[in-house]
Amino acid sequence: MPIITLPDGSTKQFDDAVSVMQVAESIGAGLAKATVAGRVNGVLKDVSDVITEDATLELVTMKDEDGLHIMRHSCAHLLGHALKQLYPDVKMAIGPVVDNGFYYDIDMSHKVTPEDLKQIEKRMLSLAKTKYPVIKKRLSREEANATFEERGEEYKLELIRDLENETEFGFYFHEEYVDMCVGPHVPHMGFIKALKLTHVAGAYWRGNSDNKMLQRIYGVAFANKQDLKSYLLMMEEAEKRDHRKLGKALDLFHLEEVSPGMAFWHPKGTTLYRVVEEYMRSQLVENDYDEIRTPLIMDRSLWEKSGHWDKFKDNMFTTETDNRDYAVKPMNCPGHIQVYNRHLNSYRDLPVRIAEFGTVHRNEPSGTLHGLMRVRSFTQDDAHIFCTEDQIKQEVQGCIDLVFKTYADFGFDNIDVKFSTRPEQRVGSDNVWDLAEKALEETLQEAGLEYKLQPGEGAFYGPKIEFQLKDCIGRVWQCGTIQLDFSMTQAERLNAVYIGQDNEKHHPVMIHRAILGSLERFVGILIEHYEGKFPTWLAPVQCVIASISDVHNEYVLEMTKNLKKQGFRVDSDLRNEKVGFKIREHTMQRVPYILVVGDQEMANGTVNVRARGGNNLGSFTYSELVDLLSNDISKLGRVVE
Repeated sequence: MPIITLPDGSTKQFDDAVSVMQVAESIGAGLAKATVAGRVNGVLKDVSDVITEDATLELVTMKDEDGLHIMRHSCAHLLGHALKQLYPDVKMAIGPVVDNGFYYDIDMSHKVTPEDLKQIEKRMLSLAKTKYPVIKKRLSREEANATFEERGEEYKLELIRDLENETEFGFYFHEEYVDMCVGPHVPHMGFIKALKLTHVAGAYWRGNSDNKMLQRIYGVAFANKQDLKSYLLMMEEAEKRDHRKLGKALDLFHLEEVSPGMAFWHPKGTTLYRVVEEYMRSQLVENDYDEIRTPLIMDRSLWEKSGHWDKFKDNMFTTETDNRDYAVKPMNCPGHIQVYNRHLNSYRDLPVRIAEFGTVHRNEPSGTLHGLMRVRSFTQDDAHIFCTEDQIKQEVQGCIDLVFKTYADFGFDNIDVKFSTRPEQRVGSDNVWDLAEKALEETLQEAGLEYKLQPGEGAFYGPKIEFQLKDCIGRVWQCGTIQLDFSMTQAERLNAVYIGQDNEKHHPVMIHRAILGSLERFVGILIEHYEGKFPTWLAPVQCVIASISDVHNEYVLEMTKNLKKQGFRVDSDLRNEKVGFKIREHTMQRVPYILVVGDQEMANGTVNVRARGGNNLGSFTYSELVDLLSNDISKLGRVVE
């Protein structure tokens, strides 16, 4: 006789085991019709799953984020269903959910074209309109193998073989199509109303370049057609802002196959990168951090002690010399502990704040690389704070304040906060995790911040706070993190200590924090957010002085020299071209100010100033121009009313 406790605290008692859907039906037909799945004791379950004991239950609808996630996962199965009808010989690999959509990796001789995508999408929508039921079954290993052997699904059979400890597998039957999945999935395909297949890419089976190259079909899906339309319009705008295209057009950086996933920064791009880095360096000084530098390559034994080797060895670049194994660092924290350990600190010395613009390397799968947004070599604005337990809240609050100030200075005011708790695979005792999670969550609450809980999404060494910023077209970017670590400083790890008031050795708490995250990725976000039209403080070239004819060149060069001495980033354009041509070219390069010098300006000791966007501001003396540029730069990226 299970008793079901609902989110409002009310209960329902049933004489026998009851399914999620039966509970929904007992509440009301309307709710049952809208129910996609249920959270039983916090775990997502299919509506057909049976509850046999007392439990808490939350019913999931398409208004929930989990409901959208489930629907998108079901779209991957629907894609498989449509593909099998249109291309019976296709072999299905894997089909997970991604942001706003889904994909499926497939193996077939026919190369999928954009025209094919339209036909596949049409078949998917046609199938969804039938609202056919999705049937869940648990199959034994023998039944699962037989099912896929009959269908010639060699990739699915390989997945089963690799799950050697499993005796049963979840299968979902979509009329004549069948797929293996942990679920949950929608009860029927009528929940799928708005989808679009977007593109096809290549992807190695299991991300391994030694395996066969498959075709990956991507799609997006939303709860309704209006949400889909809004998203597609946003993607059209995003296409215009693609940092890879703008990086080439504005001569900022490039990527090439001689070093996949690693950027070649051009002079203008290097200037932009340096401005971002120097801003963060100024914040280090203001917030009492000591900046350090640590080696790129360190002995394998250090990574084993820190716990990174077991967790990340497959994504680490390694080398060997003098019969010793080394790893190119994927993270900065072990090196920072080595610096901390060179001094025996007292409790009076804490907190110790150590920061580094640390370049790290991670062997990301080639299929996941994407411009500056996903690279193999990047620099983190990384810092680690060594403190006592009673200093945690104050230090975390300081990091939170720095996050919000920094994002506002770069022009981002819409920030979401997420709190991630202990993952299944972790180091440290439950007592330590209880203490760490409590400290972080209480700091968030005391700061008055709204946040979303992400159970199981913490780092392997501690819980974390994540900061996601929204750009001008509504896209969300995860950037900053604050992570609380009681484990890496312990004796069995890297053994960081301080002398306490009792004259005994104690292990400090270590706070990992990054504000921008990856500088490369953050620059990519800035390029797309501003569409290359950077605020003056960020612009690689803040103004260009163009002469109308050769007689004005000496005046232009003198003014250029004086402005550079004032710290402005200025170019001169002395080419034998019409001034209209020069203005158009520098406008295309998104230069904030274009200064023109002719006979009148030279005679009066002025320049004619055009602001980006074509607004002619008129004549300015040198001192007026300096004031104009200085005032504009002082705003940083903040919107000043």
